[in-house]
Amino acid sequence: MLQVSRRHRPHRPVLRSGWEGTPGEVDPAVRTSLAHETAFAVLHAGRDTDTPTERLVDLVDGVGIEALADLWRASAPNTLPGTMWALYLLQTWLQRHGDDAARAYSLGRATAEVADVVAGVADPPGPDEVAAAGDAILTSAFDGDFAVALERAAAFCRVVSAGRLAAADVADDLPDDDEAGRLTRLASGSIRMAEQLEAAARLWRVDALR
Repeated sequence: MLQVSRRHRPHRPVLRSGWEGTPGEVDPAVRTSLAHETAFAVLHAGRDTDTPTERLVDLVDGVGIEALADLWRASAPNTLPGTMWALYLLQTWLQRHGDDAARAYSLGRATAEVADVVAGVADPPGPDEVAAAGDAILTSAFDGDFAVALERAAAFCRVVSAGRLAAADVADDLPDDDEAGRLTRLASGSIRMAEQLEAAARLWRVDALR
């Protein structure tokens, strides 16, 4: 974790969607510093202050996913801003593409049984259930064990990946070859996110996620 004195720690996250000038004109050191500062502020606003957890869980509704992308998307996966970006990106996908997420999750449960248990999605996993799981993961990140929340998110991604691979196998027998390739690429992306979140959980436990 970042070491910031309580005297200077922000009481609530302040996010801005724009910069002065275009993104390419921003000093990389300034961009990196801002990414870390805002990620720390968002995470610890719910853990160390009286900021309502619901406000942080609904942060995308307030500032927009584009604002978070501006701040965190370019951050390395093994950093706090990169990890926070992964969590909010997962939540946004579950909210906006619940049908696809639920379909992939349902298909993957049979071949990723252990991950299914860790993810803890209600049965049967429909669009509302997977969206609720995304909110619950973020909630536990703020008011529970952050490493466990990351592992739960990773488990969800592993089940989705298994489901996408299963769907790709079916699509292989169909005339549209592109669909099987698309699903396989998406499955690989889900595994990469799972591995990123698992690595972040390990770093957090040894106070090395910065």
